[in-house]
Amino acid sequence: MFRHSTRTFAVGLSALTAAAAPAAPALAAPAGGAPPPAPHTAARALHTQTIADLTTAMRDSGYAYAAYGLFAAEADRQGLPAVARLFRSTAQTQLDKHLREAATLAGTVGSNAANLRQAIEGETYEHEVMYRRFAEQARADGDLEAAKLFDEIAADEGRHRNAFRTALEVVNTGRGTIPAPPKADVVPVPAGLPKVKAARTKANLDTALHGEGLAHAKYMLFAAHAQQTGNAALARLWEGTAEVELHEHFAGEAVLAGLVRETRENLREAVTGERHGATMVYPGFAERATAVGDSTAARFFRDTAADQARHAAAFQKALDQLG
Repeated sequence: MFRHSTRTFAVGLSALTAAAAPAAPALAAPAGGAPPPAPHTAARALHTQTIADLTTAMRDSGYAYAAYGLFAAEADRQGLPAVARLFRSTAQTQLDKHLREAATLAGTVGSNAANLRQAIEGETYEHEVMYRRFAEQARADGDLEAAKLFDEIAADEGRHRNAFRTALEVVNTGRGTIPAPPKADVVPVPAGLPKVKAARTKANLDTALHGEGLAHAKYMLFAAHAQQTGNAALARLWEGTAEVELHEHFAGEAVLAGLVRETRENLREAVTGERHGATMVYPGFAERATAVGDSTAARFFRDTAADQARHAAAFQKALDQLG
């Protein structure tokens, strides 16, 4: 869990806004992102605000998994293997525990056809609306490198949408072939300052990073479901697309955003974010879920808050040991 920091690029999470907002009667779309999909049957009994908070939790966890992976790589480059292991183990907790449990409660994973329809909706929005708007705004603000990247990702998302449309036709009819998975053009992410200047570009990068982190995590869940239902070709398509979202899109945006710094600063950022999640975000989510009778979700939010507190303490200890 991260929060807005004093960095030029704010690596804050959308939970900051959600935690302070009053309970809403309907599920709101994340700022700058596609509307969250309608929950599947398992989640329909939950209050809409609980679903919104679970969606925020998934976005946060997907982003934290991706960011902590980059922080671990930087710790390795600095010859700090113990810190790298800490970042990686915490990243796995974010993905394998927090995001997976939130997705289960929210009913994120459905049938293979439902998962494809959900992905098609998201990829269409990113291809036709979000990244095109981000590119136009970056050009207007003089951030030409960001504009170029946003244009490239918009094109990729269109290709992903088309592949998912073909796969959906195969799933629905039993005829045809699932497309081959795309290959990720892996982008290295060294420590460095932001490469963009406009506040609007920085905010758009933050939105994009959260979206790519969530897409990677969800597609891996969809891949596992496809594998469990005997559709290995569809699982490979999900996995390959997830790799593009993480190692190409997220990584490219992270370079421009200056997401990775030297390890001490990465640890400080992690401590601040995890503490904020432990003391503000997840307790607020738990309180709202309790108020509307969503006791299972409330327990998940309380457990996550406790995990965040432990993460913060572990990161602080690692920071103290560096001196």
